Amino acid sequence: MLVWSGFLILVFLLLALDLGVFNRNPHEISTKEALGWTVLWVSLSLAFSVFVYYGYENHWLGLGLEIGEPLSGKKAFIEYLTGYLIEQSLSIDNIFVIAMIFSYFRIPKQYQHRVLFWGIIGALVFRAIMIFAGVLLIKQFSWVNYIFGAILLYSAYKMLGGTHEADVDPNKNRLVALFKRFMPVVARFHGEHFFIRRMGVLAATPLFIALLVVETTDVMFAFDSIPAIFAITTDPFIVFTSNIFAILGLRSLYFVLASILDKFKYIQYSLVVILAFVGVKMILFHFEWPEWLSLVVIIGLLLIGVLASIWAEKREAKG
Repeated sequence: MLVWSGFLILVFLLLALDLGVFNRNPHEISTKEALGWTVLWVSLSLAFSVFVYYGYENHWLGLGLEIGEPLSGKKAFIEYLTGYLIEQSLSIDNIFVIAMIFSYFRIPKQYQHRVLFWGIIGALVFRAIMIFAGVLLIKQFSWVNYIFGAILLYSAYKMLGGTHEADVDPNKNRLVALFKRFMPVVARFHGEHFFIRRMGVLAATPLFIALLVVETTDVMFAFDSIPAIFAITTDPFIVFTSNIFAILGLRSLYFVLASILDKFKYIQYSLVVILAFVGVKMILFHFEWPEWLSLVVIIGLLLIGVLASIWAEKREAKG
């Protein structure tokens, strides 16, 4: 239990420093600042992989014994990195949708970080519930692997057809519609506030409505990313920590990539193949797969997408 408590305390300390110290005053996040934060989050994630290696190898705090599965340090290390990379790569598609939501609600750039920050808090809770429920189901009923595999293959099909982002329509968000039935919503922004008092009545601002849409969108995308990690490992500690570290870096990654995503036109196809690959891997869960295979395949597919996009961009510039 100590290792779980320690990890959660670490996460909340990092979040407290982020919002309470470094981003205390609302401001537009520059690409340079976002790049610095992205490097920091990736560095922390990789540093944690070292802890995972030695923790499972030496059974620190019960890792690999009372906590998680009986894995060697090397196997745990590879599974953590692969899970982290899958979540980060699938987050790219999420960034497309977040950009669309901010554009739809016309969220001022200086308040976008605040929406994403509180979106991360909600994601921590929802994903924890989904991860532990998924692990329990897979361990109790092996046929759940087929369902998760089918979900991933269907998600790949939707992404290939370009309908993945189209599923997210703020006008048709049921949670927002339900919320508006119980609480009034004002038309204008009021600084960074999610709620204000209007004539003595508590009312929500458009900033909070955008947060609701971001939260429900993350839940939808979690139905892709969490089963994808289950294709790599069912160790709850590795699934949860790799997932959370990837989410923590999503905000800064958004500010780095949002303005240049259109230049990487073939990344989407890489994500489609990654989803299809892990979907097939999940369906064929009875087969023994080399530990390193998924990691190599995912890195290779991402590199192909990036290089193909750069090549196409240069070709268009010449022609």
